[in-house]
Amino acid sequence: MLLVRMKFLQLLSRKPGKLEMLFQIPFCQKQFPYMCLATSACLCSKKKKTNSYEQVDQEKYKNLVYSVTSYKTSAQTPETILEEDNLLYGPPDKQRPPVKAGTKTPKNCVPLINPNKRIPLLNSDSNLPMKIALQKTKMPSVTRILQQTISPQQAFYLERWKQKMILELGKDGFAEYTKNLFLQGELFHAALESIFLSEEMATKEQREDVAISGYLSSVQHVLKDISEVKALESAVQHETLQYLGLVDCVAKYRGQLCVIDWKTSEKPKPSLKNTFDNPLQVAAYIGAINHDANYDFQVSCGLIVVAYKNGSPAHPHFMDPDLCSQYWNKWLLRLEEYMDKN
Repeated sequence: MLLVRMKFLQLLSRKPGKLEMLFQIPFCQKQFPYMCLATSACLCSKKKKTNSYEQVDQEKYKNLVYSVTSYKTSAQTPETILEEDNLLYGPPDKQRPPVKAGTKTPKNCVPLINPNKRIPLLNSDSNLPMKIALQKTKMPSVTRILQQTISPQQAFYLERWKQKMILELGKDGFAEYTKNLFLQGELFHAALESIFLSEEMATKEQREDVAISGYLSSVQHVLKDISEVKALESAVQHETLQYLGLVDCVAKYRGQLCVIDWKTSEKPKPSLKNTFDNPLQVAAYIGAINHDANYDFQVSCGLIVVAYKNGSPAHPHFMDPDLCSQYWNKWLLRLEEYMDKN
């Protein structure tokens, strides 16, 4: 039937004016009622499909949709993830606040300053700095304790640096490199010791030694602020907490008595955080001096001096009493961790 109608329309289309007259509305309604009714019936018979997305609160998730569709690559940050979580699940439960890092307190709260230590009215008449030899005992050293309680993140970066250096220098080359670093440190400390003991510049041989001449030039502006040296390369021992160490220097820096730690570096370390565990080491030495009967004084400040091989001005990082107390508490936690492991 459909084929017959199509042929009929083709015949009419060959004669101009016939097809236009055929599809005028009155004629269409009379001649082809079936086609008109069939079309309308077909449209009405289909049920309208419901879209489940129309029931979603579009305004609520507008920002979430935009954050997902507006980037070709992943641009998520902790802040954007938090925003998405808030949109999906609401604000976090305020009844359970997150535990802040660093709030842990040591079990054995030994004070940094020894309240029982008596300081003589007159110090010893000798002007020479104290220099107590380090004795071999079963006590762990400050260096050993810090090495064995290093954080996983810091251990990862140290190992990555080590592997990178081995890749560049080879195993033998890396061993030679570390050996030279230790040798330079020893020569640098020996040169500083000779300066403080003689109150003069280093010897001509030391000044001309290429290995340390840059370091000596680097610390010249710091040496001008140091006076009244009380100890050099001297052993200290905490009689209560049972650990020991070797202090580089105890002297006044700009009028404040400090434990001074000399460090060498090939890279700049302009802030205290760049020195990693060195502030804990200084705090440990301060506590040991204050609880060591061999020393007739107490210290409440610290100084870390980072000297550079290229001779650029050293960075002195001063630690006031409050900062020393903070690092003392961190040191006590590391000491507890070491004792628990051993």
